[in-house]
Amino acid sequence: MTKLIGILFVATCAGLSACSEEQQNRLARLGVTWLEGNYKVTYADGSHVKSWIVRSGKVTSEPAKGYYYFWTKVNGKNLYVQTPIGRTYIEEIP
Repeated sequence: MTKLIGILFVATCAGLSACSEEQQNRLARLGVTWLEGNYKVTYADGSHVKSWIVRSGKVTSEPAKGYYYFWTKVNGKNLYVQTPIGRTYIEEIP
């Protein structure tokens, strides 16, 4: 079993190294899509910067439409947010 896991790990690493940077970015976006956790989501367009904190939630992407979407709390109210993938940065936070 350990040998099988090792082979899968090596194959995955080899496959990722063969991907272009854009393909790796797409894979990273899809990975964030389904992970539940704590995130800081920042939208930046020139001097306009807006950030939200997602606690114990998901940041989901819709690559075909070009958006991330998520739920966050602002002033005690639940808020649904959509941000363009190309101008949004997601950081995992404690």
